[in-house]
Amino acid sequence: MHGKNNIAVGFLIMGGFMLYGFLLIYLRDFAPDKQAWVDSYSTGKHFETRLAHVHGNLFAVLNVIIGYLLLHFHGKLKNSKAISWLAMTGLLMPTGILAEVYLGAPPVLVLVGAMAMTASVVWLGISFYTMKLSTTEAA
Repeated sequence: MHGKNNIAVGFLIMGGFMLYGFLLIYLRDFAPDKQAWVDSYSTGKHFETRLAHVHGNLFAVLNVIIGYLLLHFHGKLKNSKAISWLAMTGLLMPTGILAEVYLGAPPVLVLVGAMAMTASVVWLGISFYTMKLSTTEAA
């Protein structure tokens, strides 16, 4: 059944980005050059890393929710496998931001991930909108 991997990967990625939050706290409060980090709050690497942290946790939670819904409504939703894979591909967005910051990677992963997550959410929404309910569920 599709969705189980979304839940597992979602929680694992969420844990990773939560741990990454501890690094951000260290850089803000305890690092030797913390003032330089604080001064660059809305620019450059500081801004990008916060963006990755927030989107990493958001996209992880979305994967948990999408996974749960795909499992719960298995058999009633069409294209569950594609929606599941698109949601997991969406995790390329926050990891792509980190790849840009730390490895100098081009933003292609960010764009692919953002488009994939958006497509999975919209597709799932359409799937629920067009889902047929049985007569006992409709009552």
